[in-house]
This record gives sequence, structure tokens and C-alpha cells, in this order.
Amino acid sequence: MSKERRRREALVYHAKPTPGKIKVVPTKKYSSQRDLSLAYSPGVAEPCLEIEKDKKNVYKYTAKGNLVAVISNGTAVLGLGNIGPEASKPVMEGKGLLFKIFADIDVFDIEVDTENVDEFIQTVKQIAPTFGGINLEDIKAPEAFEIERRLKEELDIPVMHDDQHGTAIISAAALINALELANKKIEDVQIVISGAGAAAISCSRLYQACGARTENMVMLDSKGVIRKDRDNLTPEKEEFATAKDLNTLEDAMKDADVFIGLSTADIVSPEMLLTMANNPIVFAMANPNPEIDYDLAVKTRKDIIMATGRSDHPNQVNNVLGFPFIFRGALDVRATKINEDMKMAAVKALAKLTKEPVPEQVNIAYGETYLTFGKDYIIPKPFDPRLIATVPPAVAKAAMDSGVATEPILDWEKYTDSLLERFGNDNKLVRLLVNRAKLNPKRVVFAEGDQMDVLKAAQIVHDEGIAIPILLGRKETIKKLMEEIDFVADIDIVDPKSDEEFERKNKYAEAYWKNRKRRGVTLYSAEKKMRERNYFAAMMVNTGDADALISGYTSSYPSVVKPMLELIGLADGVSRIATTNLMITQRRGPMFLSDTSINIDPTAKDLAKIAHMTSHVVKMFGIEPVIAMTSYSNFGSSNHPRAIKVQEAVSYLHRFCPDMIVDGELQTDFALNHEMLQDIFPFSKLAGKKVNTLIFPSLESANITYKLLKELNQADSIGPIMMGLRKPAHILQMEASVDEIVNMTAIAVIDAQQKEKQEVKVNPCTSL
Repeated sequence: MSKERRRREALVYHAKPTPGKIKVVPTKKYSSQRDLSLAYSPGVAEPCLEIEKDKKNVYKYTAKGNLVAVISNGTAVLGLGNIGPEASKPVMEGKGLLFKIFADIDVFDIEVDTENVDEFIQTVKQIAPTFGGINLEDIKAPEAFEIERRLKEELDIPVMHDDQHGTAIISAAALINALELANKKIEDVQIVISGAGAAAISCSRLYQACGARTENMVMLDSKGVIRKDRDNLTPEKEEFATAKDLNTLEDAMKDADVFIGLSTADIVSPEMLLTMANNPIVFAMANPNPEIDYDLAVKTRKDIIMATGRSDHPNQVNNVLGFPFIFRGALDVRATKINEDMKMAAVKALAKLTKEPVPEQVNIAYGETYLTFGKDYIIPKPFDPRLIATVPPAVAKAAMDSGVATEPILDWEKYTDSLLERFGNDNKLVRLLVNRAKLNPKRVVFAEGDQMDVLKAAQIVHDEGIAIPILLGRKETIKKLMEEIDFVADIDIVDPKSDEEFERKNKYAEAYWKNRKRRGVTLYSAEKKMRERNYFAAMMVNTGDADALISGYTSSYPSVVKPMLELIGLADGVSRIATTNLMITQRRGPMFLSDTSINIDPTAKDLAKIAHMTSHVVKMFGIEPVIAMTSYSNFGSSNHPRAIKVQEAVSYLHRFCPDMIVDGELQTDFALNHEMLQDIFPFSKLAGKKVNTLIFPSLESANITYKLLKELNQADSIGPIMMGLRKPAHILQMEASVDEIVNMTAIAVIDAQQKEKQEVKVNPCTSL
């Protein structure tokens, strides 16, 4: 992607459809006059009076307890420097977005127009009653040190400057694990720190708290080694000035055990690496480009243990592993501050989590067969769902033990459950899906490549490395549209009607005719069919000229399904195809709904097979399927044939697939309300479990439900996901959005990845 197009896309992303990235959403009903009279006058006076009696009641009656201020004056923004408060606002909104999606913390971003330390502190103190915590962001050193110190002393809510402590906490956890692998002790190792800003100072202090000795640490700034005999040092630099006779980075690297890079790109050479001690630990964390290229470093030293700030290499030191979860734990016990004990608790929790068995969901997301503690895995991955249930409890407990918690947690199991519930309230699954596709992109043919939205989706999947698009349609039309959207790439464009495709078209037609000649297909009709895009695209996949296909944007669903069944056919052991839709819901997280597009009135056996195929799709996302077979009745309360067929489907599954977590027939409210289900039907296999998959008794019930969810609740939908075909072919809903096409392409790529590895046997319950 060109720099100019990336620039335009970033500007459009932040401007459309609504400027900015965050908004305020009501949490109470407001539909009636009664609601409004309670929300505002006269009802609002009652909580005001209660808070006046006792200020602690503000946590009971307002959003303060889950509200953090992200505050900056814009003096040290990312790699942009001092750009001012207004220009820093997009970054602060972005920070708020991360707080929300990783820890369900609400944020107001506040940009303060002053570089005066006293004025900044006074401003924050005056607005502090609004918030449960303060996250300081992008404030230049050395002012950042004084601002944080004074606010921590003068406020009774958690305050943290993430630029300092976030990197320190994550890198300290990684360092502890790296030293264990290198069989070295932190009190003995020689550490070189390149950089002397807020993050470098905080990292060094935290390493000291972990046991590193000051005399073993050498810090460098832009002038070289910070020595005790240098003039005009700040107090922070004086703290780490060395008495050693060293001047340059090259000098400092000799026999060093650890290099910590928080400076600029490409300042470490292979020659410097070779002078380090055995089993060197190199954390090159400059962004976007590290102090030494990852591939060059691991090629230079086979014994190196390396981390960077980048997501495309192992061991990413990413602040998102820290700040959302640290504030979550602090808020949940109403801590008066974030102290050293709480930060150290986060360090230890992250280090320990890395050594525990990794959930399959994480392996799937990162395309790993088996992630395990070692040189390429010394810190958890950002998408690890265990983070929310691991770091906040550790931080909360440390707050309680150190005496800064004002509302201690009494039921830790209940608290952990509440944290896991928070994790499901965003689009993490979509990011996991795309991440997995990018690890091994496949050739995906877009049958309607001359449609603008389809072309935009193809552009995204190409630029993001999700897939290798092949576009079907008139070349002149597609190239003109590509120019309009600045899609500059070497993309295969295929026109099935063109003379240059004559030979391939005839080859496809003959193969199709040989397969269908006893089903009424003549060679002439086969040749005619190959001029149609869906038939041509299906043959591309059949013959290996493409790995998967996407179609359906301009055509009715049945008209696209027909060539897929004729040409691609059913997978082994499958007697009927079906579809499922993944719905990303706000309250419950991911939900799978089947069958949403194919089977109008499935039999009991059909329903059982649909449930079984759906369970494999759910597992493809790294989720353990918990399946409710839905109906208008509960567990035999009706003898109508429509209810009986669901009962029989459940009976089949319990008999032939006993390991599946599935039950019914169930009304949808009982399926989704696990407390009600537990109370009324404690015998159910679903009792006490969170249902994530619904199998509907008919096409109309499934289709209506998923479209209602999509339109009324603005739930993101991925699907319909085709199940049961021999090769990857996925059909869009007509007029699907660009995002929906991109997501379906990722599904098609993952489907192709799995079929290539022959990982999935669609129907091992052969008795079905």
C-alpha cells in the first residue's frame, strides 16, 4: 500500500461515518417519561443527596468506578514529538478504545493546553472527582516524572503514566523469563539500556526492584554513555550514571548479558551482538523499527533470546498486555493508587502465565501448532483470553495486601467469572480470525470482481496480507475501477468470456461434462456454462487454479449454491450442506446460529448433522461449542411433530456423539439464560454452561433471528459460513458490506488452510 493511500484511508477511518473513535452510550432505560424523570429531574436529586452525605456513594450511583481519564498535553506523542493537545486527541481516543476492548473500561480523553507543570497538575486535580483513575499519556520527560509523582501524592485515585510503567512491566516479565531460559540470575547480569527517556528510566527502576544491581547497568542517551563525570545531568540520569570507563554503545555491549532498546532504529550492528556474552538477551523495542532487525539478529546469534515491539515477530513487548488489566484490578477494589506492589504483581502474573499451557484459541490465532514457554515465547500474546482473568486479580490482591484497596474482593471465583464476561464484549474474534488467515494466505477467486464493494474488499485483503485475490470480470472495467480506488497491485484478472481464456474454458467444460454427462449435461451446455462466472470460479477451485472462492454479492443465494453443488460437491461423509452465521453480540460475545440459508425444513437426522458440522466450525475459532437445539417448547412439553423432530435430533446426538455438549429441545430464552436453565432444568447437559451455539428447527426461524440480531442490535455478522462442501466456497448475502466480504474472505482462507492440512473430518459420527 502506498504511503499516500494509507494516509487517505487513515483520515477516512477517523472521519467517517462519525468523527472520532469513541462515544458515550446510555446504560439505563430512557424510553418513557418515568425513565427520564428518574434519570434527571426530579429523581436525580436522590442519589445527589446520598453522595452529599457520603462521597463514597459516588461509586454506587455513578459511572466513576469504571471511568478512567486519558490525559495528555501532547508534548511527546508516539514518534511525532510535541504536536500539541489538539493533534494528540486521536491518539488519546485510540488509548480509550484499547481500554474498552481489552478490559471494558470507559474512558474520557482530556487534552490539556499547557506545558507548565503546575498548571497541568492543578487542572488534573480539579477534574479528578469525575474519574476512578487517571492514565497520563504522551507527556515529555523530565516533566512527566514530576507530574506523575505529585498527582500520586495528592490524589486518592489510581494514577499511572503508561509510557513509563507499561513498557517497564511487560519487559520486566519478559526479562524474568528470558533470564530463566538463559540460566542467568538478574543480580549478576550486565545490562545495557539504550535510551534515557521516561520509559527507559522506569524500566531500569523496575529491573532494580526485580533484583538488578545499579553497578551492573549502563544507560545511554543521544550523547553516548551516561557517566558520572558528565555535566548537567537530570536527577533521573544521575540515578543511572556509571563510573565505568565506557563512552559508546559499542563499548557498553562488550560482554553484556542484556540489551534493552528504547531509542532509535538500526543502532546495533551484528558486530556488537557478537561481542555480547553467551545466550544474550536483546529487547529491541524501538517502534516501528527496532534497534536491530529481528531476522538479522537471530541470524547473527543462534543463542540469542530476542523481543521487539512489533507484532510480526515473536515476543512482542506490547503495553496492551498491561495498562488495561492493571487499571481493571485497581478500579475493582477502588484502590487509592497504583503502587510498586501492584506493578510487581502484574509482572509476576504475566511471567507466570507464559509458562502455563496455552489455550487452543491462542494457538489458532497465531497459527501455531503448540505455543510453549521457550525462546520464541517469553511473554503472553495480546489476544490471550486468560489475561483478563489473570492480571487484574493479581493487581487487586496486591492492592489489598498493600493497604490501598478500599473495597476488597471477597469472592474471587465470582470476580474471575465477571472478568471473563467482560472479555466477550468486543470484536476480538474478528481480529483473531484475520490474524490466522494472514499467517498462510490463500488464492481466493472473487467471482464478481467488477463490483466496487467486492473490489474494495479484495484491495483490503491484498494490502493486509489476508488473501491473494483473483478477480473475475471484464479486465477493462476492473482496471478502471482499480484506478479509481488507487488499487495498484499485480493482481490476476480473469475474464471467462475472453478469447485468451478459450483453452482453459474448454478444459473446464470437458471436466464438468465428464462428471455430469449422465445427469443431463451435454458438452455444448458445459461449454456454455463455463462462460458464467460462478461455474468458472468453481472449476478454478476444483482444478487447483485457486484455493477458495467468494461469490453471491449480486446474485440470489440459491442461484449461486447450485453450481457449487454441481461442480464442487459434498465432502466425504456429508449428505447435506448447511450454513452457520457467527454473530458478534454486545452482551454475550460470539454466537453461532444454524442453519441460516440452506435447509428449509430439515429432518431430525438433518438437524443432528447440522449441529455436528456447526460444532467443527465453532472449534475452528478456538471455542468449545455449547449447543442448544431450539424450539418453541422445552424438553418434551409439546407433542407436535415440529417439537418431536428436535427431540429426536438431540437423541441422535446424545447416542452417537456423546462428547458433544448439546441439549434440547429448548426455548431460546432458557438456552441463553443459564441461571433460569439451571433452576428449572438442572438435569440438562447445558445447566451451568454458557450456550454459544443455537441450532434452529427451520430455515425461517434461523434466518429471521440472525437478521433481527444484525439490524436491531447492530451485531456484526460473519456468514453465512458454508458447511459440508468438498472444497472452500463461500457465498455472501446479496449486497454484503465491504467489511462482511473481508471477513468472509478470511473464513475462506482458514477453510482452505484446514482442508489443505486435512485437519477436519466433517462427520466422524458415522452412525448419523
